[in-house]
Amino acid sequence: MTSPAAPAPDDPAPERPWGASTDELPFATSAGARARSIRLRAAPDELPALGLPAFLARTLASRGVAGRGELDLPLTDLHPPTALPGIDRAVARLGTALEGNERILIVGDFDADGATASALCVSALHAFGATEVDYLVPNRFEYGYGLTPELVRVAFARKPNVIVTVDNGVASIEGVQLAQDEGMDVIVTDHHLPGDELPAAHAIVNPNLADSEFPSRALAGVGVAWYVMAALRARLRAAGHFEERSLAVPNMAEWLDLVALGTVADVVPLDRNNRILVHQGIRRMRAGRSRVGIRALVQASRRSLARLSAQDLAFAVAPRLNAAGRLDDMSTGIACLLIGDEVGARDLAGRLDALNRERRTIEADMNEGAQLLIEEQPEGRASICVYHESWHQGVVGIVAGRMRERYHRPVIAFADAGGATPDEIKGSARSIPGLNIRDAIADVAARFPGLVGKFGGHAMAAGLSLHRIQLERFRNAFEKAVAARVTERDLAGDIFTDGELHPTDLELDNARLIERHGPWGQSFEEPTFHGDFDIVAQRVVGTSHLKLVLKAGERVVDAIAFNQTRVRSRRIRAIYRLSVNDYQDTETLQLEVEALAPLQDETSAA
Repeated sequence: MTSPAAPAPDDPAPERPWGASTDELPFATSAGARARSIRLRAAPDELPALGLPAFLARTLASRGVAGRGELDLPLTDLHPPTALPGIDRAVARLGTALEGNERILIVGDFDADGATASALCVSALHAFGATEVDYLVPNRFEYGYGLTPELVRVAFARKPNVIVTVDNGVASIEGVQLAQDEGMDVIVTDHHLPGDELPAAHAIVNPNLADSEFPSRALAGVGVAWYVMAALRARLRAAGHFEERSLAVPNMAEWLDLVALGTVADVVPLDRNNRILVHQGIRRMRAGRSRVGIRALVQASRRSLARLSAQDLAFAVAPRLNAAGRLDDMSTGIACLLIGDEVGARDLAGRLDALNRERRTIEADMNEGAQLLIEEQPEGRASICVYHESWHQGVVGIVAGRMRERYHRPVIAFADAGGATPDEIKGSARSIPGLNIRDAIADVAARFPGLVGKFGGHAMAAGLSLHRIQLERFRNAFEKAVAARVTERDLAGDIFTDGELHPTDLELDNARLIERHGPWGQSFEEPTFHGDFDIVAQRVVGTSHLKLVLKAGERVVDAIAFNQTRVRSRRIRAIYRLSVNDYQDTETLQLEVEALAPLQDETSAA
């Protein structure tokens, strides 16, 4: 799917009691939202013995870390692939294809998860000795999502014996049937939630199938692809495949940079299995052992490879890769991930960077229009559905995410489908915690047969299509489905933090500790704290960012608040993260302010 709204310009002490203010203050966030109050993330009363400062022990405990052994993230702790449904049958067919030098076609998705999964499978199969491997990614504006019958007809020209879908396929009933009827075996590797009917594929590998016993249902599409390739390598190795062909046995860790990028980009929950994959992938990147295309994308994103974090991947690298699928053709992104020379990689990364700048311009106009449309809608609704005929189909997902952050409601943004279906609109949905948005859409589809066309996705993000004339009918049905599933608290827009820090905890070493205990991301959120500060100095930098010098007790610290204007108050309550600022290669502590509210003082009272 897509990436979350970025907090950066590109695209939360023992002497003090833990607690959260219930004051209802007008917090201003970088997304433009107005949150009502602060809530403390729940944690066990008795903290685990982690050998860490109390604030970090509580933070990790609130995210499910129960013991010191869980702080290490070695590859040996990954769940084995044996419990993935369909993997044995998929691997057996791929093994036969390699032995017989059959043509294998990888069919991906047009987002970063699909691009990384496509590049992974093509690259791994080549390393396994395959010579007849190609890839095909649907252009979203011509073919839409998944293995559609139209895309299968395009695939005919390449005469594949085996089609492998990555990050799609579990909903491609008609396309899979057509391919199978034409003599092409289809192996579906996917992670999206299945519908009531499954495609008649040769094999389906998906941790979210009803009979799945795989412990981690949170795998991204690229994670599923990596597991399939890892299982294939093990089968080939046992059969003497590499020895017979005088091939070096590939190390599956070589593809973890792709797994890390795709997993973070798809905003799947970072359970421990996914954290291991992301952690190990980022380690390789920091050590300079990633593929040249990823290095070029990091450079184009103006991030430090040596200090790369999951947040850098999510908010800087992934948007550039995604830009190809949003505005043009994801083949450019896949080519960047597959290319082997530095010069070519820099050229492709530069093209992706240019597309991303274009995407930002389009998005800014669409965001402004979406806000105007939302303000015209009745107040008090639990959901938001917006459409405009001028909107870009490839950018509505980002707009839905921005509006979700601003209004604390599940949002579906629609654009014209175009092409051969001029009366159809396509929507991209983004949810809030507590609502499975795919289930809400499925409920509408079940209660009103024919209203919703194709749909699919995750709990937090989904896609769908419907006839433009049915938009108002769908909007009302979706509102009822959402209202039945959420509470007033779900819609409150409260900001969760990990408590207050004592001024003595505002230290560079603590920021480094937090970095070291990542990766942070979806369902394993980067630690955020709240506290009251005096403003020592403030100035606007760039076009819309507020540089601050804050004081808590006797401690004076630098801070940055993105997309904020000057504050007319001497004191603020801030929700912030501890971060390491390495400007000019000198590391200093910086607070990244996520939201702030002025506090009443003598100046403001006057």
